[in-house]
Amino acid sequence: MSKHVPVRAVLFDAYGTLFRLDSIEDACAVALVDAGSNVPTSAFLGLWRAKQLEYSVHRSLMGEAFYRDFAEITAEALDYTSARFEVEFSSATRDALLRSWATPGVDPDTAALLRALDPLPCAILSNGTPQMLQAAVASGGIADGLQALLSASDARVYKPHPRVYALGVERFGAPAAEIGFVTANGWDATGAATFGFQVCWVNRQGVPTERHGPAPAVTVDSLGAVANVFALH
Repeated sequence: MSKHVPVRAVLFDAYGTLFRLDSIEDACAVALVDAGSNVPTSAFLGLWRAKQLEYSVHRSLMGEAFYRDFAEITAEALDYTSARFEVEFSSATRDALLRSWATPGVDPDTAALLRALDPLPCAILSNGTPQMLQAAVASGGIADGLQALLSASDARVYKPHPRVYALGVERFGAPAAEIGFVTANGWDATGAATFGFQVCWVNRQGVPTERHGPAPAVTVDSLGAVANVFALH
């Protein structure tokens, strides 16, 4: 599909898309040094993030009785990662690592992008809890550019379940085909495209398109390029 897709609202994934994970990586680096560990920071954070997403999907599949909010899942994933790498953190260090998700830092293009999309309504649609998202948005100084923070907590299931994407349809009262969705996560791009959103995938690493569903409508290599994708309906 060509660029300048007409939509009535734009939804953004949060972690890894609007929010980069640099400050979380920095927190991991400090914690590992303090624990006397020589585990590479990138390996530690990579596994933590992978388990965070894996547990959210697995808990969704296991059913309502096994639902936990994203903050608790993040803690479960941290504890697994610590055990996997045989790193023992103090309770204070563990708490500091979990708090780092409240201040992940925004992509440098975020504020300018939100201004460029005005007057299109923009919102976050994330697995994160409302509290996690509110803290991250406040620390990044981007609250003025967002009309809503939509959390999977309201659906009690996680992306890529369609109930989560449906929160965007409910919020803006528009069909999925008239809502843009921006994510840097390939699996999320596939899930959102399956739901029917007009998906813009921010493929910073130039990795292949996922194979288990429809391709995104548009692929760009940076968040800043998203401004040229969407247009008013």
